[in-house]
Amino acid sequence: MKRREFLMAASGVAGGAAAGAQAVGAQDTTTSDGNTTTASGNETTTAANETATGNESDSGAGGGGGGGGPTEEVTVGPGGSLVFEPAELTIEPGTTVQWVWDSDNHNVVPSSQPDDADWSGTEGGDDQTYDTGHEYEHTFEVEGDYEYYCTPHETAGMVASITVQEGGGGGGGGGTAEEDPEHMGVAFQAHFVGLATILMVVVSLVYTFFTVKYGESPHAKGGN
Repeated sequence: MKRREFLMAASGVAGGAAAGAQAVGAQDTTTSDGNTTTASGNETTTAANETATGNESDSGAGGGGGGGGPTEEVTVGPGGSLVFEPAELTIEPGTTVQWVWDSDNHNVVPSSQPDDADWSGTEGGDDQTYDTGHEYEHTFEVEGDYEYYCTPHETAGMVASITVQEGGGGGGGGGTAEEDPEHMGVAFQAHFVGLATILMVVVSLVYTFFTVKYGESPHAKGGN
């Protein structure tokens, strides 16, 4: 194969791969407007069926049930140590915190909270403790600072805090979730982009190989 013919063929393969990925990506774009979903040029209208499932779980007595929002977990006495892990937690309103006991003789008792909050901690207050395997949860709706302790081990430093604020989350660091390109109206098909990239790399490698091996034209040889 002559070099010019190979270069033309390689360019055609690369262009075809990129165009194919772009065409398939455009075909798979789905737009939603009310109850109408359009995919690949075929319009399908479906009735809006909304299903609400109000399953609220409260593994520990006295806790606020999960409200379907984010969930954070706190380990109580991990490995027998006298701590809550994490000891400091920053969450957004509507987040459910779930305490899971990893050792015995602990409880969760609030020591301070916002005036309009109603968090009561584990059932029984200071007098009742729980052992390994116990779970308790509460959903925090009111913004502000919360502090709590374990009654038998408060003097040993088994205390912790929760901060509820907008934008909170991730175990103590506030931040906003990364936007999904599709939610911003961008037709984004990562698998097709990846396929096109792989094809381009393969074509580039083949092109380089032939250029290095057969780069010099036979007509360029010879002296005067």
